[in-house]
Amino acid sequence: MSRLRNIPKAKEAVRNSPWVLKEAVDKAAVFENDAPLHLEIGMGKGRFIMAMSQLHPETDYIGVEVYESVLYRALQRLDEDGIHGKEPDRADHSNLRFLCVNAVDLPEYLEDGSVDRIYLNFSDPWPKDRHAHRRLVSAGFLRLFSRLLKSGGIIEFKTDNTGLFDYGLTQYEEAGFELLYRTYDLHADQEEMRENVMTEYEEKFSAKGNKICKFKIRVVK
Repeated sequence: MSRLRNIPKAKEAVRNSPWVLKEAVDKAAVFENDAPLHLEIGMGKGRFIMAMSQLHPETDYIGVEVYESVLYRALQRLDEDGIHGKEPDRADHSNLRFLCVNAVDLPEYLEDGSVDRIYLNFSDPWPKDRHAHRRLVSAGFLRLFSRLLKSGGIIEFKTDNTGLFDYGLTQYEEAGFELLYRTYDLHADQEEMRENVMTEYEEKFSAKGNKICKFKIRVVK
């Protein structure tokens, strides 16, 4: 990841891109509809959320990535599709936008109760105990995400790191969520795999034989 943080053109490209939101999100103004809003936090190079926006044009998506140089890779992917230079409302993926912010700052950009679903895909495990509060599935972060979610809103979490997965399963109740689904071998669940969209990491790790874990939790308000 570190070698992606200093791409010379990244900061300017992110700052000038009409696909990247720069201030608090007025959903009605940005997307001009009242469709459900789904958020991917830690979107990486954007493969997952771009695929989701294509598969579900009836839903609006915002991809959140803290590193400008990683988000720049997603913008390059739009270039490959020939649409980065177009205004979002006139292009394919018009139901997609990006935010370049730290997850902890999301309440400054999104209204409480404005999000229907959050995706956490292959988040940084922060393996040292002293860094547990930085894990996106910690009770602290889950409580923050619950603010953003509507009543009954859902978080979906995928990882190949069983330690992080087990940790997340100890945190959700404290943060006010209930468990809807859990598996330690997602790719063996044919029903769940029917609508599964793989991230770059998921494809890479599963090809190595790593089992993919997934849980879904719903906020109780």
